[in-house]
Amino acid sequence: MKTFQKFFQQLLLLYRPFENNLNIQLNKHDLHRAQWSILYYLNNYGSATLVELANYQSVEKPTITRTIARLEELGYVEHVPSKDKREKRMQLTELGKKVYSEVRVTIDQYEQEILKGITEEEQLAAIRIMGEIRNNIIK
Repeated sequence: MKTFQKFFQQLLLLYRPFENNLNIQLNKHDLHRAQWSILYYLNNYGSATLVELANYQSVEKPTITRTIARLEELGYVEHVPSKDKREKRMQLTELGKKVYSEVRVTIDQYEQEILKGITEEEQLAAIRIMGEIRNNIIK
């Protein structure tokens, strides 16, 4: 098997167990990965349109619309008035910021646990490599 084939096989073998275990951690907070991803984005990048969130998650806008609707019901996100009435811009509410901080502790513990034995330098190299691969995919 060629190195690039092994690389992508390992990536596929990593993805599903990571996502399954991440959802177990998120279930402790009554969330799932798509919701967490939106909370993460809004916390770290500020308000965003549904199109921006869809692009970030690489999903269709209707998928984001459903997830946002649920987050609105929970009181975690709110609509931000904008000049363009066609644009729906969202931001975290105060409750959403609080929930994000609480969930962040759980996720930090999980992510640190699964990165045991991997140096920060190795992590930075992997981050760089994954970013380059993603850029090659979305060209």
